[in-house]
Amino acid sequence: MAYDTIKYMRDKLVEKLIKGEEKRQAEGLELIPSENYVSEDVLKANGSVFTNKYSEGYPGRRYYGGQDFTDAIERLAIERVCKLFNCKFANVQPHSGAPANLAVYAALLEPGDTVLGMDLSHGGHLTHGHPMTLPAKIYKFVAYKMKNTETGEIDYEEMRRVAIANKPKIIIAGFSAYSRQLDYKKFVEIAHEVGAITMADMAHIAGLIAAGALRNPFDDGFDIITSTTHKTLRGPRGGIILTRENEEIAKKIDKSIFPGIQGGPHMHTIAAKAVAFGEAMTPKFKKYAKQILRNAKAMEKVFHKNNIRMIGGGTDNHLILADVFGSLGVTGKEAQTVLDEVGITLNMNSIAGDIRKPLDPSGIRFGTPAITTRGFKEKECAYVAELMVRVLKNKDNKKIKESVHKEIKKLAKKFPIPKKFV
Repeated sequence: MAYDTIKYMRDKLVEKLIKGEEKRQAEGLELIPSENYVSEDVLKANGSVFTNKYSEGYPGRRYYGGQDFTDAIERLAIERVCKLFNCKFANVQPHSGAPANLAVYAALLEPGDTVLGMDLSHGGHLTHGHPMTLPAKIYKFVAYKMKNTETGEIDYEEMRRVAIANKPKIIIAGFSAYSRQLDYKKFVEIAHEVGAITMADMAHIAGLIAAGALRNPFDDGFDIITSTTHKTLRGPRGGIILTRENEEIAKKIDKSIFPGIQGGPHMHTIAAKAVAFGEAMTPKFKKYAKQILRNAKAMEKVFHKNNIRMIGGGTDNHLILADVFGSLGVTGKEAQTVLDEVGITLNMNSIAGDIRKPLDPSGIRFGTPAITTRGFKEKECAYVAELMVRVLKNKDNKKIKESVHKEIKKLAKKFPIPKKFV
């Protein structure tokens, strides 16, 4: 087994559960686009003695003593992430992506101010305006959508009309389940026209941007990038907020994180972030990111061949959103369950215009970051896609499911989770 993080624990129940999860990850294939594996070095940093240390404040401006090493590790993380994304300022303290987004809102908006983001049903994230979230209770959110769900094209003219009519203070480019590329220049043009700040929520594709496999929004004039540090960036569970060059915005964001919405930062996680940023700066990571895209295209071809509708018509990034109910008569929940049975993990997902409920939607969402980390290339990814289709078309056939499960175990054994990436 690649991961062998637990040698001995006094709490045998917790040890058993951790070992069970290690076995599940080792013997199955992870296709959830927001999940990945981390290196042994990231795991070690995340489980280090930095977890014992409180460090409220920022390097050189802490409210506790004993900060020599915490200051050094946070400065290192900031330095590395600024180099990765070509920006002047970074806050590496957010505990995850949602708090990072909330911190930007709190830093730059007053209650009742307007934000323009991608509609959740068209691929946006909960924090971009879903009425059940805290931001939506404080601020006003308006949405843009795809012009054509078969191509994934965003309706930029309608976005402009909505922006002119509502005068948003922030315009968000970003998504959770969108498979095409965004035209960042058009976002910036619209923002300049209405006097808005541009924010790119790059949680899903940050690693692809860092590696140069996808375009950096900062290169087109975006003001802010928020992101998680896991997913394609292949680091620990956490968040970051990057500011291209505006020091005033960066200072407001720092105050918004601490003391605004967080107390002491998780220094063990910041240490792990520093490790992951260092790994992402290597030529090997650049090759990895490009392979993610090639692998997604290989899976796209198989779904095209089997006439399974994909929202957006395919993919330009790491993920695919497939309408399995409309194409195969299999609900998203059924697909998630039956694929889990054969060792393939993905998630059910609503699609644009979905006639089904969120807990049993029409679609599934899957991607290639984790299996690419294991060393899968186009051939293996196409084969996995073929196995997925076989199961979905024969979801009640026990023999076929058993046969596929054996194939998945063989693949997992052939491509073990690596311990090191550089």
